[in-house]
Amino acid sequence: MDKGRQGWILFAAAVCGILKTIGCSGYTNRWPYPEQIRTVYVEMFDTSDFRRGYEYLLTDAVCKQIEAQTPYKIVSDRKAADSILSGTLRTGQGVLTVDRHTGKPLEQEALVRVTFTWKDLRSGQVLINQETVAASEPYSAFLNQDFEYSATRAVNKAAQRLVERMETGW
Repeated sequence: MDKGRQGWILFAAAVCGILKTIGCSGYTNRWPYPEQIRTVYVEMFDTSDFRRGYEYLLTDAVCKQIEAQTPYKIVSDRKAADSILSGTLRTGQGVLTVDRHTGKPLEQEALVRVTFTWKDLRSGQVLINQETVAASEPYSAFLNQDFEYSATRAVNKAAQRLVERMETGW
């Protein structure tokens, strides 16, 4: 083998070795959720809003998201749980566009803010402390949509974001 070809082979091997060590920096094969947790007790979310019922929708949506997207099981007995998830829900409403002649809203949105805490009951360690996730969904009376429709969709979106926050950081 000639020296030029041998040099290229050594160079290619060195480049592959360097790319192998730094090319995948930040990636991991570890499980994206805390491994010490197996079960979660989800308390009913609290709300001080005058619109009632959305706390039930949120609690149900969070339980379904945890069961579907994580390795955790939901338990109904707090004493049997490894961890507890609790929080508060706030709903609101905003106007996105208005008719410039009449001032009537053409498009509005339902806003949902969830502040939550996740705690390991065995060690007492707080895994997530007072984090907030938010979601919004537009609606329009011209499309026969109302706040109820939009708020339900926003609650489900907030539940999905909350469960995504339960992953461990990279």
